[in-house]
Amino acid sequence: MRILRTELPSGERVYAAREPDGRVRRLAGTPFETRRTIGEAFEAGRLLAPVEASAVIGIAQNYRAHAMEMGGDLPARPVFFMKLPTVVIGPDEPVRLPRALRSDKVDYEGELAVVVGKTCRNVAREEAYECILGITAANDVTARDWQKEWGGGQFCRGKSFDTFCPLGPEIVTLDEAGDIHDLRILTRLNGEVMQDSRTSDLIFDVAELIAFISGSTTVPAGTVILTGTPSGVGVARTPPRFLREGDVVEISVEGVGTLRNPVEAERPAGAR
Repeated sequence: MRILRTELPSGERVYAAREPDGRVRRLAGTPFETRRTIGEAFEAGRLLAPVEASAVIGIAQNYRAHAMEMGGDLPARPVFFMKLPTVVIGPDEPVRLPRALRSDKVDYEGELAVVVGKTCRNVAREEAYECILGITAANDVTARDWQKEWGGGQFCRGKSFDTFCPLGPEIVTLDEAGDIHDLRILTRLNGEVMQDSRTSDLIFDVAELIAFISGSTTVPAGTVILTGTPSGVGVARTPPRFLREGDVVEISVEGVGTLRNPVEAERPAGAR
């Protein structure tokens, strides 16, 4: 099943399932409650982020080639950080470069995102896939100056500015996703390929991540797990290539589709 969120002409925001002909049918509730569709098929309106995230958990340096380009050793266990769930945006919504708390080193990070389908705790590795609703594409946007220079040694400030977690375009359930540990992931910046890898380069696979994250910890349904980014990030380039106003970032995950977001500067308070 391919699950999305869309806005109806009335303004109501609903979960829906995409049919083979491209049209959608509304779900009877949230995908964490049911996958039963209701009503007539219709053309989807504006796509929203495909999940109302209850939490966003990121994993740092989880691709071998990325760990090497960043100059670090391979981690012995997953490196875990949080993003505020309020930073999530959907397809075609703008990533905004922070200006009130300024950053001039905003970077893209294309990622495979996993959406947790049921509340879980102390999940055994062999049971991890039973907890997954599906996968989608993500951009773990990061202010490198706040992450590396001014963040006090932690990642959360540089990861949690508004708009810093685009998700979409849809959630693909595991029965349709294929082998999630061998999917191609691409990041394009203004049409130029910046990241091109496969999820087979992950250091810690999805089952291991869920077992680790849920250890002695309740993980609510709707949690989004960002599984890490491949090599090719802007900060590791010579010279570095950070996001600029007018850029367009596209993250493509094989079998999921392409998540596209323009880049603009944050507007002053009160501006429209």
